[in-house]
Amino acid sequence: MPQEPNAPQSSSQEIQAHFDAASGKRKRLGIAALVAVLLVGAGAFLVPRLLGGEDETGELIPLHIADTAQSDFQDKIVEVGKEKGLDITFTNFTDPYLPNTALIEGEVDANSFQHVAWLSQFNKETGSDVTPLFSTVISSWGLFSEDHDSADSIPDGARIAVPDDPANFSRALFILQTAGVLEVDPDAGVFPVEEDITSNPRNIELVRLAHESVQTAYEDPSVEAVVVATDDFDPALGITSDDALVLEDASAESSAPYIIVVATRADNVDNEAWPLLEETYRDERVVTALEEEKRGESTIVEFPVDQLRSTLAELSQE
Repeated sequence: MPQEPNAPQSSSQEIQAHFDAASGKRKRLGIAALVAVLLVGAGAFLVPRLLGGEDETGELIPLHIADTAQSDFQDKIVEVGKEKGLDITFTNFTDPYLPNTALIEGEVDANSFQHVAWLSQFNKETGSDVTPLFSTVISSWGLFSEDHDSADSIPDGARIAVPDDPANFSRALFILQTAGVLEVDPDAGVFPVEEDITSNPRNIELVRLAHESVQTAYEDPSVEAVVVATDDFDPALGITSDDALVLEDASAESSAPYIIVVATRADNVDNEAWPLLEETYRDERVVTALEEEKRGESTIVEFPVDQLRSTLAELSQE
């Protein structure tokens, strides 16, 4: 049975209750794989919403959202959004840093791709004020190996592929700690770095790769294992959460930093279009489309926005 990681807990103590409340919608997740078509263009800016989600001309409100992978899930959001009064366009970037850059530069109105920990690091590094609007899903990450059926069988000197961005690298360290592969300084907080590894008895080598490339190392004969989201894998491989040597518990309080959000600029958080967009994401047809696309590896999360913002503020101080 997969073990549960022992990452430091966030201060969002209500997360379990919110997972329980949404249990009818829960599925296991990975996060969307960060590969896509680059479609860069000028953003449509939101106009004030009138009755029925239409502007003063009676047209649908244009809404431009940045993401990282074209999908049937997005198509369903566009379809349902029209019923809510929104004319939604997605722009998908191959570089996972660009959706936030496009948002800050005003090329898009919102983005929908990142978890709170990733966002906190972006804001901290750039001095930006990107702010969560509402939660969507949470990834369930794990340790996977084509050659080994337990973490204990990973040999001395093994090479393990992990994401190289700060937020997900730290996440990988916690998973490897749960697996008994290494130990991390408990005082390192939510974002431990390689120097915070206090014990590595098997002399494991961490192979740092771009997030979207980690899953490709699964079949690399020079790599013994990978730490990645389940649904990052090519569906043709047939890999599920049941194949993980160690699986993160997406419903644990310590997983609050990894809730994925729709976000916008701080000066646009009160736009009246956002409730319509949240209604669109919560629509059962959209939820079903997500579950089908993620092969059941998805957990729908309805987490209070004030708690998301509080968690973001705390993580930004790490």
